[in-house]
Amino acid sequence: MSLKLRDLIRQVRACKTAAEERAVIAKESAMIRTAIREEQEHFRHRNVAKLLFMHMLGYPTHFGQLECMKLIASPHFPEKRIGYLGLMLLLSEEADVLMLATNSLKNDLNNPQKFIAGLSLCAIGNLATADMSRDLAPEIDKHLSNPNPYLRKKACLAMSRCLTKCPDMVEDFVDRVPLLLKDKSHGVMITVLQLMTRMLLTTVNNDKPEEEEEEDSPRKLVLTKFRHLVPTLVKLLRSLLSMGYSPDHDVGGISDPFLQVQILTVFRLLGENNAEASEQMNDVLAQVATNTETSKNAGNAILYEAVQTIMGIPSEEGLSVLAINILGRFLLNRDNNIRYVALNTLSASVVQTDIGAVQRHRNTIVECLKDPDVSIRQRALELIYHLVNEDNVEVLVGELLNYLVVCDPRHDRTEICSRILQVVQTYSSSDIWRIDTLITMLTIAGRECSPDVVHVSIAYISRSDDDLCAYATHKLLKAIRDDDGSQKGLLIAGIWCIGEYADLLLKDYTYIPSTTTTSENEIIPAQQQPITFEALDPSSIVDIVENVTKRQVTTFSDSVLHQVVLTCYAKLTERLASEKSSPHLFERLTRLLQKHSTSHSLELQLRACEYGALLAPSAAVTDPFGTKENIESSTNFAATAKEALARMPVVDMEVIARKQRLAARNALGELETFDGGTTSHPTKQKIISSKSTGASSNDLLDLSDIFGGGSATQQQQQQNGGKQGVTTPATGNKSDVDLLADIFSAPATISAGPPSFDPFSQQQQPNSFFMQQQPVLHTPITTAIKKDQFVPSAPLVGNTPVVADTVSTAAKTVDLFQSNTSVSAAPFAGNPVLSVFNQDGLEIEFECIKPDSSNPQRTDVVATFKNSTTEPFVGVNLQCAVPKYITMEILPPSSTTVPPTVGGNKSTMPVRQTIRVTNANLGTKKLLMKLKVNFTARGNKMEHMSTFSGFPDGY
Repeated sequence: MSLKLRDLIRQVRACKTAAEERAVIAKESAMIRTAIREEQEHFRHRNVAKLLFMHMLGYPTHFGQLECMKLIASPHFPEKRIGYLGLMLLLSEEADVLMLATNSLKNDLNNPQKFIAGLSLCAIGNLATADMSRDLAPEIDKHLSNPNPYLRKKACLAMSRCLTKCPDMVEDFVDRVPLLLKDKSHGVMITVLQLMTRMLLTTVNNDKPEEEEEEDSPRKLVLTKFRHLVPTLVKLLRSLLSMGYSPDHDVGGISDPFLQVQILTVFRLLGENNAEASEQMNDVLAQVATNTETSKNAGNAILYEAVQTIMGIPSEEGLSVLAINILGRFLLNRDNNIRYVALNTLSASVVQTDIGAVQRHRNTIVECLKDPDVSIRQRALELIYHLVNEDNVEVLVGELLNYLVVCDPRHDRTEICSRILQVVQTYSSSDIWRIDTLITMLTIAGRECSPDVVHVSIAYISRSDDDLCAYATHKLLKAIRDDDGSQKGLLIAGIWCIGEYADLLLKDYTYIPSTTTTSENEIIPAQQQPITFEALDPSSIVDIVENVTKRQVTTFSDSVLHQVVLTCYAKLTERLASEKSSPHLFERLTRLLQKHSTSHSLELQLRACEYGALLAPSAAVTDPFGTKENIESSTNFAATAKEALARMPVVDMEVIARKQRLAARNALGELETFDGGTTSHPTKQKIISSKSTGASSNDLLDLSDIFGGGSATQQQQQQNGGKQGVTTPATGNKSDVDLLADIFSAPATISAGPPSFDPFSQQQQPNSFFMQQQPVLHTPITTAIKKDQFVPSAPLVGNTPVVADTVSTAAKTVDLFQSNTSVSAAPFAGNPVLSVFNQDGLEIEFECIKPDSSNPQRTDVVATFKNSTTEPFVGVNLQCAVPKYITMEILPPSSTTVPPTVGGNKSTMPVRQTIRVTNANLGTKKLLMKLKVNFTARGNKMEHMSTFSGFPDGY
């Protein structure tokens, strides 16, 4: 026996567990399936009603879709009503069963009863597909002129759905709108305006601006037709504003706010980028903005839509200020929804057009940071980032730091710290204020901030003079002493500075605060009493550093912190105590290092052992014979150790900024060129809220697009005989930078070990191994980091000191079993040798070798570096890019230093590097390469880009 709907509801409500509810639903679903199978027509409408209830509870009801179709075809209205309700709820427009309803819908559209026709129009407005829209559009068009307003408004909504699915039909129905606008029914007028809105949105072409479209395009046609209706709409809106009390249309003391909102929406779409239409709307928009009551939500909804319209059209300046003032009043409203809408509108659109008008409401926006609603605080925070400039940076950053203290959840602190860093980098008023701000931020959120924030903070301190370094180190030491050990970022930055500038802590430091600015732009004079940091004795400094390591290493940040502490110990031996001046303190520091020589962490153990060897040079070079050579070696080692423990070189922040611009577009949408400049040079870069997206990398290595087939570059190369690559300027064009920025912005790759010669890595010609000159191996060269050689991708802290000026020596033996080598067979007659680069005394020659006769597609290109000057080239780095049809493997060079070869010096082995390439299109396309060469000559960095396509046939 089938249950009634009310009985099923009672049983479901009586269930105490989910299992009981599932049992009831399963039992009733089985009975409904049985009734469907037995064609029990008198229970059909009841079964569909129960299926609707099950659908509301989330249970599957797909087996009842055909029952809805049968109810729609019923001649009785109650059954049709249940059938249409089930059709709209149980089916979606992707359902295959829906196509069966087209004929029933068409029949019901022609039904003389308005309620049956209304049900059909409702179903079309919710579920119509493209095919149904084309079939039923003529029937819907008839109801647009129906004398009954009940059917006219439903027909407008149904037509909106049809035009959404079939935009090509817009032109056929655009002429019906002017007649419908003359309707006296407010309900019909609202639906007509919705139909106009849908037509305007459907014909929008985002690929072309309006002025570039053809005259007969659908968008032009619709805009031209509808802009003639602007006076009619203005008149209609004025009549609504001046209309007295009407019980049929009054909502909260406002006459038909729904119709007013729809008119304002159409105004925004018609007035966009059109001064003539906007001029006709300005007066009525000002009237709406000034005369609308704001005590009720209905009035606030109209004002919000009016603000959106004013900011979306080319309106007068006074009208824009009026709109922003309305949003300012919204910010003072008690309703959080209204405040959220105001903040969102200011962030999304207003701040991009009139930042000055928004600045007048800065204090109100800052107060929103103290709101208990987290969504309000997030919107206010996003807006404050846009409001920062040179004049208010100190005030707003102070508010951001205050918000950082109470920010919850804590994972938001990472993003806020990064934003504060961007603000400080862009609008910093002074160096000491920048360092003060960064230290305060690390004190508040050192646990949550990203490592980049810590690294950049250290970089700014290291670039300062000794006076500012002393201030920063004293302040960091005080913060470390007061910290409970939870702010890892603060501890890392502080320990690094103590290791570098501990000698500055041995003297008193006095600081006189400068003037400050309040949120009301009032200047507060500096305090009369200066701030003084007392000098510390060396033992106290070591005690503070040692206390940091007394906590157990549990996370990766803890491990990094301990690594920095070990480096600090090693450097304190140079800053505070040497073996001669303070033997007791030196011995204590040595013991602290040796304590970690048996650490479970491999990195800590390795550092401790290396630093121990560095601090004991006499033990490292013990020699029982005491020859003169060993005595000199001991002296050199001591000098090298002293230099390794010296202060780190100054970080070049321009290199950091250049790599950041290479990775992402700046605020003006420009790309950084290879010389560090942009196409234009704005004085300040606007901080954007969303992260910039990098250039598309789909055609990263497609050099056929770069060279353009038979481009001028190739023609020039052919005119030069195809032997010398055409060197392009360092600035390059945008496409080159966009396509190759990721490749050429990476730091130079240095071989992890000494390269070796491998005769078994490739097939040799007969007796070629014995006929060729054997390459001489070189040990890797470790060069001291110069002032302008900072690589931001490497951490600024936690690394071992770099040993400077270590000279490489030639190996005495050849490793025949190390296969991964950058040195191929030496040149011999028969291999083509091409000169591909010759700039600033550096010449690069390519020798093309076929290592495998059975694989003609593979080629080993051996690059030989020659130096025609009197000084060596250091840091030589060759980078290559090839088209997609070529696969490439670049092996490490035999050395990164190219010695001079002038004066008949032939004893030094040339520097070589092997590039293994495979040409998949051999026979149809030759090798193409884009080269970038970096090297340092006489202390100056050189950088050149070149394209080369002069490879001979067969390669």
